[in-house]
Amino acid sequence: MLTSTTLLAAAAIPPGMMQLLPFLLIIVVFYFLLIRPNQKKQQNWQQMLSNLKPGDRVTTTGGIRGVILSIKEDAIQLRVPPDNLKLEVIKTAIASVTQDEAK
Repeated sequence: MLTSTTLLAAAAIPPGMMQLLPFLLIIVVFYFLLIRPNQKKQQNWQQMLSNLKPGDRVTTTGGIRGVILSIKEDAIQLRVPPDNLKLEVIKTAIASVTQDEAK
């Protein structure tokens, strides 16, 4: 009985739609496994960049760790230990805000 119901349901779907069904299923799977998590990660990163303030400890994409001295529109000035060098990097080069172990 179940097979006859399945056959009737399959017969009701046009043949052209049956060929598109696997393709549409692949698109849905790619969206939920690849695109959506990447969009969420990008939003979190943009929010982290907008919440930066002087005094935050950050790590750049190049692996440089420092403390933010000042923030401009598109650049950040960092103080880098041990010689307290001042570096200016673009905002998009900030990979993460690191926690201060002293606190």
